[in-house]
This record gives sequence, structure tokens and C-alpha cells, in this order.
Amino acid sequence: MQLYNTLSAKERAALIEKAGQERLTISFYKYAHIGNPAIFRNHLFIHWNELDVLGRIYVAHEGINAQLSVPAEKFEEFKKFLDSISFLENVRLNIAIEQDNMSFLKLKVKVRHKIVADGLNDKTFDVTNKGIHVGAEKFNELIEDPDTVLVDMRNHYESEIGHFKNAVTPDVDTFRDSLDIIEKDLADHKEDKKLVMYCTGGIRCEKASAYYKHKGFKQVYQLEGGIIEYSRQVEQKKLENKFRGKNFVFDHRRGERISEHVIAQCHQCGEPCDEHVNCANEACHLLFIQCKKCAERMNNCCSDNCKEIHGLPYEEQKALRKGKVVSNKIFKKGRSEVLKFKK
Repeated sequence: MQLYNTLSAKERAALIEKAGQERLTISFYKYAHIGNPAIFRNHLFIHWNELDVLGRIYVAHEGINAQLSVPAEKFEEFKKFLDSISFLENVRLNIAIEQDNMSFLKLKVKVRHKIVADGLNDKTFDVTNKGIHVGAEKFNELIEDPDTVLVDMRNHYESEIGHFKNAVTPDVDTFRDSLDIIEKDLADHKEDKKLVMYCTGGIRCEKASAYYKHKGFKQVYQLEGGIIEYSRQVEQKKLENKFRGKNFVFDHRRGERISEHVIAQCHQCGEPCDEHVNCANEACHLLFIQCKKCAERMNNCCSDNCKEIHGLPYEEQKALRKGKVVSNKIFKKGRSEVLKFKK
């Protein structure tokens, strides 16, 4: 029984291109009590592999978090399979605003300790005791209320390229870093303020809403479906779009434009720009913001040193990397000292 990938990303990309069929990039999550994540993981892989589903999926005792690429012609079959799982029946599916057939090139279903790492070790904390979900229209009303504190539950590199106006945007690298910081900053307002949170698709602010309720906050709200669903409702209902810039996404696209505002700058020259790229040096891979002019000038690299290495013959590059433990900097976005105009 096949429970793993047999094709490389390059081989899969070639098959997708040859097939010429449209694919849908979809994300969803659900907090639930899963007794045996490993068995559930295998069940998902077997069925999704048959449907040619690709993506990155995490399963844990606390639920499931999935970002997927599904053949458009098999969407109904995919949805039927989800509905056959009791706690996933009619789960909200966030369909990407901008589609890309190459958004995912492998099917990876992994068992994790948690679907959202939070650093918490509190057995009395119930992640399913969530805050109040609100749609785009109610959200717009709430964030104009002077008694509301609006908090972006994403990381600094995400909010840097796009966020709601007047939002608190914590300067953090991880979700777990933000939990205690926000509680400390708002400790005096657990009774009198409305705490309203948002994130990309809802998974982080849903856990945060349960956490802050656990910590004594009385009025806790979250944006249903996150920025992805908000942008859809704004367009469908002709609402005012209060989001500025791009929504960072965790696939090959790296971002979806929600408004025409460009609120970030190139980390190398300081010109207005909100395009995230990975450094072309295989030993670095730092993800940062780079404009087209700097990309050409720096040969798609983050520094002169990386540019020099990237210009070497491939075998020489491999020899330089051999035996060295290089931390993966893909998600150390914008923190490198070589970037003069980092946030």
C-alpha cells in the first residue's frame, strides 16, 4: 500500500503541465479531538493520492491543517470525501483568490504534536472553546468601534506586506511568540475591550481566541475564514475593503494581492515593493523582499557573498556546502543583517 510520494517535484510539475488541466488551491483547518492521528494520516493519504491531490497537511490530536492543490474536475469528489468524515462535514474551504497549477508539487501528510505550534503545556486549555466568529461586514463594524483592539495574529514578515488599517502587528517570528506579548500588553483591558483578531485563513486566531478566553478575556472575536474569506466577501457583498496590501500565503505564490496598496519596501534598495523571493544561493534560501531591479543586479541573491557563491559552477557550490550544517532560513524572513532596508 503506497503511503508516500513516488514522484519528485520536477516530475510532478512536468505531468501537471502535460495534462493541461486546471487545479484549485484550497486551504482548510478544523480543531477536533483526533484519537489516532497516524491512522487518520494514512486514511487521508490513500484517498487523496488517488484523487491526484497535492499539498501540505498536518494532523495532530488537536485537529487538521491543510493547504492543497486539487484538480478542478475532481473537486466534487474531493468534497464528498471530506463530508464522509464526521468532523469535516461542511468544513469551510478557503479557495485561493489567485490560482496557480504549480502551488504544490507533492502530497505531504504529516503527523505533528500540534497543528499550530504554540509552546503551551496546559492540559486545562481547550482549543475548541473558541471566540465568536464574525464575517466581513460585522468585522468592518467592530474594527471601527473605539472599544475594539484589532490584533494581527501573523508574523512580522506577513504583516509587513499587508494588514488591516489600525491593526496591532506584533514584531514576532512565530505564533507562539505573540501569545504572551499580546496578553501582557492588553492585561488591563480583559473586561472592557473587544479583542478582535485575524490571520491568513483563521487557524491561528481561532486558537488564539480560545487561549485568550482561557486567560480571562470576556469579549473575544475572530475574523471567520481569515483574510482569504474576507476578501471574497468584500467582493461579493460590495463592502469597503479595509485591508491594505498583499496577503502572504505559504505556497509557491507567496502572496495574493488584496488591494492595490504597496505598503512594504525592497529590503535591498528601499523602493516600494512587496514581492517575496528566496535567495538563489542553495546554501542560504533566505526569503526576503526584492524588487526586479535588485534581482537583476544581485542575480536573485540576498547579498554579495551569496551572489558570488551562486555564480560558481554547481559542483563547486556543492563542495562548499558539503559537511556544513546550514539552518533553513526560508522562514527567517527579513532578519538578515545584509538587508539594509529590512523592517
